Amino acid sequence: MAEFVGPRLYSCCKCGNHVSLHDDIISKAFQGRHGRAFLFSHAMNIVVGPKEDRHLLTGVHTVADISCADCRELLGWKYERAYEASQKYKEGKYIFEKLKIVKENW
Repeated sequence: MAEFVGPRLYSCCKCGNHVSLHDDIISKAFQGRHGRAFLFSHAMNIVVGPKEDRHLLTGVHTVADISCADCRELLGWKYERAYEASQKYKEGKYIFEKLKIVKENW
């Protein structure tokens, strides 16, 4: 009989704190500060920093940096507001940089 395997998770690359579920990935086709990034619908065990307007590839967005709640490693950002109608789907979503997260339970 096969062993029960828990949900596939993503964890902080520095301390291993669980930060999101694989099932919450919306897209793997995003660009972060340091390369490839993933867009997630939910995040956990993170700290959300202050909001700021940032010029990104798809225009100006109000974003807040997100860090690991345990070790404070900068992991990506949260989209707080999109000014372009075509970008509204990003509001309330999270970007995790691929280099900053690791797979767990795969």
